[in-house]
Amino acid sequence: MSGLIGKKIGMTSIYDNSGKNVPCTILQVGPCIITQIKTEEKDGYSSFQLGFDDKTKESNKAIQGHFKKSKSSPKRKLVEFSGYEGEFKVGDKINVDHFFEGEYVDVTGISKGKGFQGVVKRHGFSGVGDSTHGQHNRNRAPGSIGAGSDPSRVFKGMRMAGQTGSAKVKALNLKVIKVMTEENLLLVKGSVPGHNNSYIIVQK
Repeated sequence: MSGLIGKKIGMTSIYDNSGKNVPCTILQVGPCIITQIKTEEKDGYSSFQLGFDDKTKESNKAIQGHFKKSKSSPKRKLVEFSGYEGEFKVGDKINVDHFFEGEYVDVTGISKGKGFQGVVKRHGFSGVGDSTHGQHNRNRAPGSIGAGSDPSRVFKGMRMAGQTGSAKVKALNLKVIKVMTEENLLLVKGSVPGHNNSYIIVQK
């Protein structure tokens, strides 16, 4: 799948042609520079390595040498894509006009971290029940997690309390509402995983 790297700017809403208010997410997509082209003869597979967002801190010589081949400054984010059509070479820029209005894209990002959470917030449990019938401070408890004598253990995958969020999430089939080529902005319908200014990957 071909795609680009970008940042999540935030959410807004616009009116479509029928006058309906549509919630949208603003994405800053590109410009991305081709920093490396991998081929089946040399690497065993074919793909384009794209770089996005200049580094502000000084990089070591190994990283500087890698980006020197594409005649670009070191980038913060590198992602490989496959499926590009056309003639490209190292150093070429790919902008947001790679996408067009009306098509559907997949957006991948890192979801917001929520720390250590209980089963009610993490998995949507309703708790043990009412506070009657001898219940005391059990409204948000997980309840039974397995039999005691047999199998005498907790099965793997049991939904329990733990770290929530900070995981890779892909939002599928988001409609492109508007492409703003001058500002490198992309408006997609609906929400996108991650906090504002977090890196995202847009694929089609």
